Amino acid sequence: MRITVQQRLAIVAAVREIFGLDATVRLFGSRADDTARGGDIDLYIETPCLEANKADKASKLVARIGYKLGDLLPIDVVVQDQATPLQRIHLEGKQGILL
Repeated sequence: MRITVQQRLAIVAAVREIFGLDATVRLFGSRADDTARGGDIDLYIETPCLEANKADKASKLVARIGYKLGDLLPIDVVVQDQATPLQRIHLEGKQGILL
């Protein structure tokens, strides 16, 4: 996993603040691969709650993480709730590293 402990803690804290304590977050994509280089931070958020505005919450999450870390790293967020039909990106995210 190619994120620091500080980044991991900031991500988990931000997910809990925005999506609640029942949400889980996984790191997937190139940052989950120790042999890869560079790349953005891909996060897969799974929540048991129905999220009325997933895109808005995902944007808030990116802003909150950026504020906590002071980083300008690109961050992509995929949100899965009960109403979201499973797509290939969700299946890839589910295989990520639990933070």
